[in-house]
Amino acid sequence: MRPLNTGFAALWLAAVVLPMMTLAADSQTNLQADNPAYRWDLGELYPSLQAWTMERDKILAQANALDKYKDTLGRSAGDMLTALTAISGAKKESVRLSTYASLKGDENVTIGINQERVQAAQVLATAIDETTAWLRPEIIKLGADKVHAFERESPELARRFGFFLDNALRYAPHTLGTEAEGVMAAAGNVLSQPNIIYSQLANGELPVPTVTLSDGSMIRLDGAAYIRYREAPHRADRKKVFDAFWQAHSAFQGVFGATLTTQVMGEELDANMRHFQDALADATFADNMPESVYRTLVSEANKNLPVLHRYLKLRKDALGITDDLRYYDLYAPIIELKSPPHFTVDQSKAIALAVTRVYGPEYAGLLKQGFAGRWMDLYPHPGKARGAYMNPGAYDVHPYLLFNNHDDYESLATFVHEWGHAVHSLLANKAQPFENASYSPFIAETASITNEMLLDDYLVARASDDAEKVYYLGQELDLIRVDFFRQSMFAEFQLAIHQEMEKGGTLSGEGMTGLYCGLLKKYYGDTQGVLKVDPAYCVEWAYISHFYYGFYVYQNATSMAGAAAFADALQKEGAPAQMRFIAMLKAGGSDYPYALYKKAGLDMATQAPYEALAARMNRILDQIDAIKIKK
Repeated sequence: MRPLNTGFAALWLAAVVLPMMTLAADSQTNLQADNPAYRWDLGELYPSLQAWTMERDKILAQANALDKYKDTLGRSAGDMLTALTAISGAKKESVRLSTYASLKGDENVTIGINQERVQAAQVLATAIDETTAWLRPEIIKLGADKVHAFERESPELARRFGFFLDNALRYAPHTLGTEAEGVMAAAGNVLSQPNIIYSQLANGELPVPTVTLSDGSMIRLDGAAYIRYREAPHRADRKKVFDAFWQAHSAFQGVFGATLTTQVMGEELDANMRHFQDALADATFADNMPESVYRTLVSEANKNLPVLHRYLKLRKDALGITDDLRYYDLYAPIIELKSPPHFTVDQSKAIALAVTRVYGPEYAGLLKQGFAGRWMDLYPHPGKARGAYMNPGAYDVHPYLLFNNHDDYESLATFVHEWGHAVHSLLANKAQPFENASYSPFIAETASITNEMLLDDYLVARASDDAEKVYYLGQELDLIRVDFFRQSMFAEFQLAIHQEMEKGGTLSGEGMTGLYCGLLKKYYGDTQGVLKVDPAYCVEWAYISHFYYGFYVYQNATSMAGAAAFADALQKEGAPAQMRFIAMLKAGGSDYPYALYKKAGLDMATQAPYEALAARMNRILDQIDAIKIKK
């Protein structure tokens, strides 16, 4: 995800659980990519590039005039409402401008003018932050008594800005003087560069190797092809894919290391300047998140590694591997169907509607509304950004979704996942004003991963035979491996590189590879003989774009645990669980995510959600064992 700080709430461009994409290698896919019906219509944001530029200039002029509201907040409730409304309006339009620029840029990352437009949008966002750097210090100076008195006088002020004002007061110990806040805001352009550099290198300029597979086909191994061919049925082909892909990354290990080090330095700078104990405390403070949630996650992931190892042993047996299970064996389906599942876009739409029926008619209506519009860019083409995401930034329009669809199971799962994000945004936007609509990633991923779990349950229940049933059960096992254990490992890695810098150590690409290698071996049971980790693949950290979004990755893992609990509750309780779940989605960012979870019945600082996930994983493994015994 790529967060955009609006000042009132965090908006982001939500990506799937790490990039899920496919290869634009055949003529049919290229024809689909060129079909306007499968491309989004950015004209709903701005009718032309010229219109975007004119609006950007207009909002920039407004942004430069926002400091006229300085020293006016304390005059009256009306003056405070006027100032906050003007600032919020500029921020809302800035996010819409940034949304267009980002979407246009991702259509083809090799077009320089599009990337320049992304930078121009970032400059605008930074300008707004600079000219409103006085805002939080002024609110804090007024004090809680006066702010709350104004809220009582003005219901509109309380409705739209009450949560923001309370949050601003909470920041008192970590808020600098007006001049210092201005400096920190001005640094935003520089501090955003590591992600921009990483994206340009990884998506546009990293040399792409070519491999020849066992059937004689020559594959240009870009990111989309890696995702597709790491699932190759022939083990030798999987090894070729891994060897070539990670060798290309290893050649730039130093550059990736320098870029990620700069990202870490920026996060540490912010923590130090704002008087936080460390960068984790800084990152979790924004959501008022107990640090115990992060540490409980890592602890519970480590505690439940035996369940992961049970799955890996089943995988080895299912693939018929007689020597060591290897890292390149993790993505091949545990059973090869005679006819791999194929899902057209229309079929994906129908299945998404069926899977989410449990949420009720309002959810279904919004999903149908989205399917009827041109909100998606569906198929891969040269230069297009890899992965998939939902961008919620156009509050007054609708979400936009990027896919790299290949009409297979992964594409279906990604489709259901990302539309979970989109409907979440539609529900929140409908129920909340702009200032409270944007929700935390901590909540966001649960809305989508629950969909994926319900999808797998749906497909298993409708499987035509045991082989197909095992295929889908295996897919859910790997979803848990990727979204819980792998993301927990990422969280442990991210915390470790920050702690290394905090204790006065140094970071490098080589050092990060060594640290990551140790975690890979621990999580995948290298010393226990569960899976053998090849050190050549330990540069994988360089591929993970999520490390450039702050302490984001842990939220994928906690969301997986939360999703397991919600999926069970929806199927067992029905309407009561549905009401809690939908209420949480409609709440948007009107409360802190940890509190919203608790209102919905889950405490993510306790062991219970993680135990529910482990139990679900064991149930799936038991189902597969039962099928094996029956055979």
